[in-house]
Amino acid sequence: MKYLNEMKLTVKALSQNESFARSVVGAFFAQLNPTLEQLDDVKTAVSEAVTNCIVHAYNKQSGDIDIFCGTTEDSLTIEITDYGKGIEDIAKALEPFYTTCEDGERSGMGFTVMQAFCDEMNVQSEKGRTVVTLVKKVSKAD
Repeated sequence: MKYLNEMKLTVKALSQNESFARSVVGAFFAQLNPTLEQLDDVKTAVSEAVTNCIVHAYNKQSGDIDIFCGTTEDSLTIEITDYGKGIEDIAKALEPFYTTCEDGERSGMGFTVMQAFCDEMNVQSEKGRTVVTLVKKVSKAD
């Protein structure tokens, strides 16, 4: 796809980088003049995706998270990539309340939240690489 603007960011899979990634993507999205609700939606979805990488892909171990953002005239595409253990059963992982965490600390709602706050979501995964693609559209006023 041809984007009007693009950015790439790589952060370590550390919990303190979740808010940083959220802020950077939000600032990049601001160029499309989204509503405050649309901006919050994107920031929430990015928080969930990055947290999934930290908790599930790397199991709180070290690793990188790559974030790509591209804008069109009326949408933002976000690709969040990790190089962790992969998702064995994507369909199962997309079910609300499903979690692989056995400590009871996770609600299993990460993908559900991403789907609710974005217009499109796609998950591709294999051992050593998972890519979550999110698309948020911005309605332009007439």
